[in-house]
Formats: sequence, C-alpha cells, structure tokens
Amino acid sequence: MKKGFTMIELIFVIVILGILAAVAIPRLTATRDDATIARSATDLATAVHDIASYYTAKGTLSTKLSDMTNVTTFDNVGADMNATTTQVKFPDASGCITIQPTATVTGGAANGIQLIYAKANATIVCKGVAAASSKLMGLTLTSAGVADTDGNKTYSFGGSGVTW
Repeated sequence: MKKGFTMIELIFVIVILGILAAVAIPRLTATRDDATIARSATDLATAVHDIASYYTAKGTLSTKLSDMTNVTTFDNVGADMNATTTQVKFPDASGCITIQPTATVTGGAANGIQLIYAKANATIVCKGVAAASSKLMGLTLTSAGVADTDGNKTYSFGGSGVTW
C-alpha cells in the first residue's frame, strides 16, 4: 500500500491557503498605505520645521525650496519661496496638500508659509497625510476635524519685533 495524500486532503489544504491569502493581502495593502502616510506626514512636518529654521537663521525665505530643506517629496524643489504666488504640491502633483509662501504685509517679502489641504484632489493616502498632519502640526480641517473637508494652516515666521 502506497502512502500519500488523498485528493480531498489536498483540496482542503488549497482552500485553507486561499482563505489565509484572502485575509492577509488586504491587511498587507493597508499596512503599506499606513507606512506611506506616516512617512509623508513626517516629511511634511520636517519640511515645515526646516523652512522655519532657515527663516530664523537667514531672516528671509530662499529663492529655492531645496536650499531650505532636504525633503524631496515636493513636485518642484527648485520653487522660488520668496514669491507669494508660488505653490508647491505635496506629497504628489495631484495637489492634495500645497505649501504656499505668505506675507503679513501686502506686497511685502514672504515671511511665512501656508499649508492648504484640498479635498477635491485627495487620494486615500493624501487624506491620511492631512489627518495625520492635523494632529502633528495643527493643520486645521473644518467640520470638526474630519479629514474629508478642506482646511489650511498658516505659519508666520517673522514678527514685528524682529530686525535683521
């Protein structure tokens, strides 16, 4: 008599492996999105901190974003951050989160930045970054903090008592 597995035993093993794969694959995808959200939220917080540090050290924003931060997630790292019309998209060019230089005096030099979250262009990862950023950096999301709505946060680096 030969020893081996019957056809029924093999079918049961294949069915069990299929069930395990059906449960594990969606969890793996969600873990990857969570990791991307965490990395992107940290990159955004780092970039804002780097820009603030640069302004504090130099008294002005740079004409190139890449001079102020090593975060390369932006769509245009060579953007002129002294022009208040400049908009740099993060974390992708879809425009979910935009960084724009601001000035406290109309027509004055840029002395701050504004983070703008636009729901219309948001992917699932971008919505997660906005939600994480609302906790990390105070990015205001309207409608009681729901990440599906538009919002923004302005950081002003220069004050009236600062002289250079």
